[in-house]
Amino acid sequence: MGPSGTGKSSLLYIIGALEPPSTGRVTLEGQNPFELNEKQLAEFRNQQIGFVFQDHCLLPQCSVLENVLTPTLVSKDGRDATQRAEELISKVGLSDRTQHRPAELSGGEKQRVSLARALITKPKLLLCDEPTGNLDHQGAEVVASLLLDLHRQQNTILIVVTHSSELASRFPTRYELVDEQLRLRNDGPSS
Repeated sequence: MGPSGTGKSSLLYIIGALEPPSTGRVTLEGQNPFELNEKQLAEFRNQQIGFVFQDHCLLPQCSVLENVLTPTLVSKDGRDATQRAEELISKVGLSDRTQHRPAELSGGEKQRVSLARALITKPKLLLCDEPTGNLDHQGAEVVASLLLDLHRQQNTILIVVTHSSELASRFPTRYELVDEQLRLRNDGPSS
């Protein structure tokens, strides 16, 4: 958490190997992704990191199923991808929407598709940048509950950037970015 402009999204992009750090190191599973060449880095991101962005980043010409399958197009083992995609789509409550395009979905449904897409490769790290920021209260509650439930089921590392103190209160460990310093908040989860 932290005020706008403090670098929360930038920190997330560095952790996700989208932007290199100006100083220091980033490692995941003992690997510094910034030591990899461009092709290896793309493969590393695809296999190790799932991303959920505030604006969904769905392909408008693709169906829900095709959007969820997108990360598997470059993976080495796509044999069971369709079955896994259908299972994830079911877990996020969109089984009846698999052939719909993003323009036919609500904001909350788009975010649920984005979450299923982020989990399709079974990433070790799931990064979420304001995953409920563009949603109404009910949509935000659905996405937050799904995010936490799927995180537990997938056993991934979950990092969420949010302005929502309500969403943040649902996590056992919280940090605040203030004056370029990441500080542990000691106020514990409320639920």
